[in-house]
Amino acid sequence: MKKNMGTTDRTLRIIAAVVIAVLFFAEILTGTLGIILLAFAFILFLTSLTGNCPLYPILGMNTCCKKKDKE
Repeated sequence: MKKNMGTTDRTLRIIAAVVIAVLFFAEILTGTLGIILLAFAFILFLTSLTGNCPLYPILGMNTCCKKKDKE
C-alpha cells in the first residue's frame, strides 16, 4: 500500500482520535452520536497507522512528502 499521508496529517489524526475516545469514555459524548464519533476515531487512528487514506486518491490529494533525489 502506497503512503499518501504526511507526518503532520498523521499526528493530527491520532490526536483527534484520542480526544474523541477520551470524550466518549468520560461519558461526555454519549448515545448514537458518541458511537458514530468513536467509529470515526477508530478510522482516523487506523489510517494514521497505515499512512494511507483511501479518500485521498479519489480527491486527488497527497500530503506525504517525497524525498527528492539530488542530481
